[in-house]
Amino acid sequence: MNNENFIRRYVIVGERRFSNFWWATVILIGAIGFLITGILSYTGVPFLFFHTDVSFFPQGLLMCFYGSLGFLLSLYWWFLIFWNVGGGFNEFNKKEGFVRIFRWGYPGKNRKIDLSYTLKDIESIRVELKEGFDSQRTIFMKLKGKREIPLTGIGQPLTIQELEKQASELANFLQVSLEGL
Repeated sequence: MNNENFIRRYVIVGERRFSNFWWATVILIGAIGFLITGILSYTGVPFLFFHTDVSFFPQGLLMCFYGSLGFLLSLYWWFLIFWNVGGGFNEFNKKEGFVRIFRWGYPGKNRKIDLSYTLKDIESIRVELKEGFDSQRTIFMKLKGKREIPLTGIGQPLTIQELEKQASELANFLQVSLEGL
């Protein structure tokens, strides 16, 4: 027997997306530029290709402030990438009769979010589409007792075709109804 027929595993990409690497790097470079310019406006000493005619008060001081804020924001973003917040997987195991939803959270005692349910608890798979400026396309696993657990990750939303395909394959695999399409 082939395990692929009994186990489905969907990897959820957390903060380790290309766009997050890009923006964390761009903000870090910009923040360092602002900090160096602000500091050099105070000292008046030229450094590499930074030659500044900016007076320290108020422009240089503000550049130091914005550079510090940018550096802290970038540092926070790099920590999120390192910790891979939101990353994990959804595993549907017909062989053992359970569903496992695993996500990484922020460091601390609740860093690991690990939920397990039996296949008998699954009532249906529901799709929710919210179009507009901040469009959201989410697949939910609906459990008995009206509890719903989102199965899709955050960030780049799936296309409607991908969403329909994934939701229908999952509902077919679990042999439950599909709602919302």
